[in-house]
Amino acid sequence: MHQHDQQTSRRSFLKTTAAAAAAVAATGLPSSARAAGKSPIVDTHMHVWAADLKKYPFARKMKPPKIPATVELLNEEMDQFGIDYCVLVQVIYHGWDNRYVAECIKRFPKRFRGHGLIDPEDPQVAQKLEYWMREHNFAGMRFSPIYYQGKDDWLTSKAHNQLWEKAAELGAVFNMFIASGQLPKLETMIARHPTVPVVIDHLANIKLSEPDPQTEFQKLLRLAKYPNVYCKVSELSARSLTRKHPYNDMWPYVRRMYDAFGADHLMWGTGFPGATRAQDRRPPLEEELALIQEDIPFFSDEDRQKILGRTAAKLWKFGEQS
Repeated sequence: MHQHDQQTSRRSFLKTTAAAAAAVAATGLPSSARAAGKSPIVDTHMHVWAADLKKYPFARKMKPPKIPATVELLNEEMDQFGIDYCVLVQVIYHGWDNRYVAECIKRFPKRFRGHGLIDPEDPQVAQKLEYWMREHNFAGMRFSPIYYQGKDDWLTSKAHNQLWEKAAELGAVFNMFIASGQLPKLETMIARHPTVPVVIDHLANIKLSEPDPQTEFQKLLRLAKYPNVYCKVSELSARSLTRKHPYNDMWPYVRRMYDAFGADHLMWGTGFPGATRAQDRRPPLEEELALIQEDIPFFSDEDRQKILGRTAAKLWKFGEQS
């Protein structure tokens, strides 16, 4: 059997067994894998948006995607592939209006945790964090300095110091969509507020086409000395120059991140559910799972369990009463 046929066969087997083992109901009850004491699978980076744009309008003037990434679509895919839990990250389409994510976590409180978006330039940013966490049970917020390059002084502002103090009080998790060049400013806040967990998206958006990506990537690796920092092994398809699974040109960067942070501080995430993956030119979930389960060669079996869910379940307290 050729190597390609072997890989296809293995992935077909994984897909079949995952579907057979998955018994996660839309109510959010534990799956059969969880009941058997196996490590959970947690997608830490999932965007959803509403089909009803009258009730939940888009914040920007843009053409709605043909297929909405509804929570129903997400539940179907999770059931099919045996995904136990997801962290819902507010999509930019709905802007600062986090109500759809709030509805999702209210309907399925055991299955989902929510991260909203707050205008980072709002002087009341700390109060907004408290509102969404206390009133709507959000686990934290996502901030996107990457959209404010050259205008990101808010990262270390007085308002954001108050924000981080409030986050420590509330037990918030911060999710950062950030460019590597902005990491030194973020490090200032991480050092000041060592009890606030910070999760860095997408390998800090390292660009392999840059003249010296290794130097830029070192800005991320230096954060490994802070025990409250975590990194997502996510969007390798978007960072890769080849854009071909399994994105081998990204492996040296994943390896350096793994060596620096360890599997206890790495986690897996994908982005979009079901048919919206192809709609946004993302890999299918089967390939996203295979990256961690079998493709990347330097992860041990225990590492794979931690990255696929054990670390995230502990951080976001999945499996505990919401």
